Amino acid sequence: MVYSRYIKVLTAVCSRYLIEEEDVKDVLQESFIKIFTSIGDFRFRGEGSLQAWMIRVVVNESLKFIRKNSRIDFTTMTDEHADMPDEEPEIDIVPTDVIYGFIRQLPDGYRMIFNLYVVEGRNHKEISGLLGIKESTSASQLHRAKAILAEKIRSYQKECQIIGKEL
Repeated sequence: MVYSRYIKVLTAVCSRYLIEEEDVKDVLQESFIKIFTSIGDFRFRGEGSLQAWMIRVVVNESLKFIRKNSRIDFTTMTDEHADMPDEEPEIDIVPTDVIYGFIRQLPDGYRMIFNLYVVEGRNHKEISGLLGIKESTSASQLHRAKAILAEKIRSYQKECQIIGKEL
């Protein structure tokens, strides 16, 4: 019952961090083992608290998997990156699945920090603790991820205008 009720949302969360379908399956399996063996640690805090707790488990298991199985290079901010405009494109007219695809195309480090900051609502201090990096590294990775996404969105919008496709 718990599995069938939450598998879709937990798969979506895990897929924000991991690209390979087999990796997602592995992490979800580990997550459910942890959920079922740690259910005694869960404290009900109102509607949605079980899902929120399960999401935290999946995010933590995803990060653990990434740290264990891949080398993530966090690039430092250069003068070239510092000059990138902070102007965000209009995203309300871009389909959600397109934006989701752009996020999945980000390099691992950028994608992790973007998801932790934007989607999970973590701050740079929390992210630095989770990933063992400096707060400034987290901030620069987020800035770069946003710049890359903005450029991809602008290109998509321009392409749609050229071919007369409605966004």
